[in-house]
Amino acid sequence: MSTWEVLSVKYAERNSRTRADSFIFDDNHDAPHDMDYFVWVLRQGDRVILVDTGYDEAEAQERDRPILIDPRAALAPLGIQPETVTDVIVTHLHYDHAGGLHMFPNARLHLQSAEMAFATGPCMCHATIQMPFTAAHVCEAVKRLYAGKVVFYDGDAKVAEGVTVHQIGGHSRGLQCVRVKTDAGWLVLASDATHYYENFITRKPFPIVVDLENMLQGFVRLKQLASRPELVIPGHDPLVRQLFPEFTANHIHKLDQGPSGVLPEYPS
Repeated sequence: MSTWEVLSVKYAERNSRTRADSFIFDDNHDAPHDMDYFVWVLRQGDRVILVDTGYDEAEAQERDRPILIDPRAALAPLGIQPETVTDVIVTHLHYDHAGGLHMFPNARLHLQSAEMAFATGPCMCHATIQMPFTAAHVCEAVKRLYAGKVVFYDGDAKVAEGVTVHQIGGHSRGLQCVRVKTDAGWLVLASDATHYYENFITRKPFPIVVDLENMLQGFVRLKQLASRPELVIPGHDPLVRQLFPEFTANHIHKLDQGPSGVLPEYPS
């Protein structure tokens, strides 16, 4: 089986957060805790699969969460033009992961059925659950559906040789992670199945949660899917940029050869 190149591409950050924003039941709740925002690129020869899209400047202003670089510009050092992207795996429909669907107009979306049902169903009557979603992003996914450009999955599924998706849930009803065959072994792009290494290593949940049991079971599943724990790539952890080498530009890091650093030891 041929392996894939996997790259993380940072496009935004938030430095005004505390540990209370990242962990339930954390004793050190008022300590600063930064967050990075990424999209991910899978490459094999000429084939490119984008994992998530980030969000654009309009969404940044609407939510007062500035971006450092438009995701399209962030991908440019890799020679990726938005119009040429044919496949986007959407891990879930939260604004920071699906807020740029319109920027990749020719892409086929790969999405869990449960996520579309969740984002368009009665749960969205609750403002707290609705908060991470933006209606325009969900409508873009629906438009793509009516254009015949959505592939739905129910649980575990194969997207391409060496690329599979696995429904985790927890953070959002149809959240999926992406398992990729690399030179370092099976690597798992966890997205928000674990925002930080510390979430899944210490089994400490993230506060935005739809199903707490699914989130906790997901932490176990991530370890089972990856060849080793350090090949689980969290969705928002700045540590990714410390553990993995830069590639092409300082906001892009190469994941498929494994980390060049060592995971910290977290207190149990």
